Amino acid sequence: MGSGFVRQVTKIIRSRSGKLDRRARVSAKYPIGRVRLSPDIKEQMMSAIVDTDLADRRPLGRGDAKTLILSALGGALEFYDFVIFAYFAKTLGHLFFPPGTSDWIAQLQAFSIFAVGYLARPLGGIVMAHFGDRVGRKRMFTLSVFLMAVPTLIIGVLPTYATIGVLAPVLLTLLRVVQGIAIGGEVPGAWVFVAEHVPRRRIGLACASLSSGLTVGILIGSLVAAGMNARLSPEAMLDHGWRIAFLLGGVFGFFAVYLRRWLSETPVFMEMRERKELTTELPALVVVRDHLPGVLLSMVVTWVLTAAIVVVILMTPTLMQTAFHIDASHAFTAGSLAALALCIGCVLGGLLVDWQGRARALLVASVGLAVSTYALYLDLRSGGANLYVLYPIAGLFAGVAGIVPSVLIAAFPPAVRFSGISLSYNVAYAICGAATPVLVGILAKSGGGLGPAHYVGAVALIGVVTSLYLMRTRRPFRG
Repeated sequence: MGSGFVRQVTKIIRSRSGKLDRRARVSAKYPIGRVRLSPDIKEQMMSAIVDTDLADRRPLGRGDAKTLILSALGGALEFYDFVIFAYFAKTLGHLFFPPGTSDWIAQLQAFSIFAVGYLARPLGGIVMAHFGDRVGRKRMFTLSVFLMAVPTLIIGVLPTYATIGVLAPVLLTLLRVVQGIAIGGEVPGAWVFVAEHVPRRRIGLACASLSSGLTVGILIGSLVAAGMNARLSPEAMLDHGWRIAFLLGGVFGFFAVYLRRWLSETPVFMEMRERKELTTELPALVVVRDHLPGVLLSMVVTWVLTAAIVVVILMTPTLMQTAFHIDASHAFTAGSLAALALCIGCVLGGLLVDWQGRARALLVASVGLAVSTYALYLDLRSGGANLYVLYPIAGLFAGVAGIVPSVLIAAFPPAVRFSGISLSYNVAYAICGAATPVLVGILAKSGGGLGPAHYVGAVALIGVVTSLYLMRTRRPFRG
């Protein structure tokens, strides 16, 4: 019994999966106090426990910093490609649909194409996650950014409705689908990649830094939109200005592909491969069959993330112009400040996760998101006198986007983690992210302009309920 027992216990303990929970299971199955073990076996067991403790408690090193920086930078460049569409929605609506369309209808049509990218996310996410769980995280991490760069570059040279008629919106939609497939694999893969590189007690900061990097892409997009609107006339924007933004995105994407050549496979995946612990079944099937509670939990918190990012950060600058008649340059400047605050909020959210836990961090961010969004939209309805103060505060609490990944990472074990997160996150984003732009665009026409704030407030309330559920159930970390 001795050697076999030690091998099994050591295998459990040395796994990167939740140390305390697994040690508790070992004690329940093999009550060490009741089993006679030789001194050398006890020493081996204690050594395994100590090694795991040290691995979890070690500080972030230079290798960790390199991984986080390269991952975040590459993600920022890719996310710019995905979100730049939202900042030029009004322009694209006029260029890719029949002339004479009203501003509101053109905006709604463009937002509908923007939403198509979210509908395509589950396809890319599930396929890339399947291979990410079977052949490696890094390969899919690099493929996703390549698939984003190509369609972004093509959009930059795409003929408009005036040139090719109805074919123009069709091609734009197809390219948006490819972008959705790419981002569907990028975001879950990025979270898994960085979480499996760092000590477990730093997963909150790691995921938050990656999310902050992704939001830097939003900031870059906002700055590009603000700069171009300030320097180019509306006629120049319609003529060629919008193309510059997409061509720049294509260049960013290929640079991100180059950066990811310097990353290495995650230690967790390499350990699973060495021990032959990789799942032999279809990962997505295992997730649905064995981890449905984790899927539902992940979908709910993803809904909170979509409200924060899609409504507060991406749509509000355009809604300011159409619903509240704020000048474009002021709207995009304020949007840039909010995007910068979002980057900071993500990091603060991750630090709060590592300090107080996922549930409390989610509670604080959800309440702050609801209150700050209402304050922003009430001010906009009154003329926007405090826009440059209230919008960054709302952006800071949109940093809930840096807390949600920690909840997702904890919901699934390593063998199916990529697939579990990808399935739940992308399906939720496909439903909520696709419906939100259209629904919020309609809501913006009613309720005195407060419709978007009502939507964010309702979703934030769901985040509060979810955080209370996590506190009550004390769901353990799954690896």
